[in-house]
Amino acid sequence: MAPKREPSWKSPAPPRGARTRAKLTVERLQDLYTAATELSHENPFQLLIATILSAQTTDRSVNLVTPELFRRYPTAQDLAAADPSEVEKLIKPTGFFRLKTMRILAASRALVELFGGEVPTTMEDMVKIPGIGRKTANVILGAGFDSPGFAVDTHVIRLTNRLGLVATRDPVKIEYQVCAMVPKEDWTGLSLRLILHGRRVCDARRPRCEEVRAQRLLSVVAAAAASKAAQGPAHRRGAEFRHQAGGSLNMA
Repeated sequence: MAPKREPSWKSPAPPRGARTRAKLTVERLQDLYTAATELSHENPFQLLIATILSAQTTDRSVNLVTPELFRRYPTAQDLAAADPSEVEKLIKPTGFFRLKTMRILAASRALVELFGGEVPTTMEDMVKIPGIGRKTANVILGAGFDSPGFAVDTHVIRLTNRLGLVATRDPVKIEYQVCAMVPKEDWTGLSLRLILHGRRVCDARRPRCEEVRAQRLLSVVAAAAASKAAQGPAHRRGAEFRHQAGGSLNMA
């Protein structure tokens, strides 16, 4: 009988010791950051729209335009019926404002037509909304409904590789693999904290490894690098993610 094939999300397998490093990462990021999205919102509908607007811009830019947007269009029904040209004027500072206007209006119409104007509470229903993929749905589940969700953005992709939690850049595989290693109650917090750490410290081009508050987390990176080295050349293909972190890095 042929061996049973592994589910596709398990390949490539996480690096050796990934589960231990995941546990350490959860613990040490908890000491550094409060788990919260930086997008201002008062309800799941506002978070959904703000998350769509946040593409290719900063949360700060989104937060500058959403107060007036939601004052004029407080519900999905209001935004679904809005004049696109008026919405474009309001959200122009976020960039790609014509495309984003189309997306938030389409999402609002779908909310009205499919869910009576309410944001659904499950991944299965949320991805039925135009412009909502797994990443956005996980943000809304976690930050909007306090339900477990592990959102994978560019920061999460970069940090989970640097920390030796995964050996893939596929967002869906990263989501499933990390969720298999981390308790469900930590999914949302870990994702939000990885995003904050990626923005504030672990920059893509110039990670600020010297910052004192991050030193205990760097020991996780050092362990990841050592694990890759111990596994030989076949596992060193992801070496480009390794930090050049000097100093004494221990697991204490």
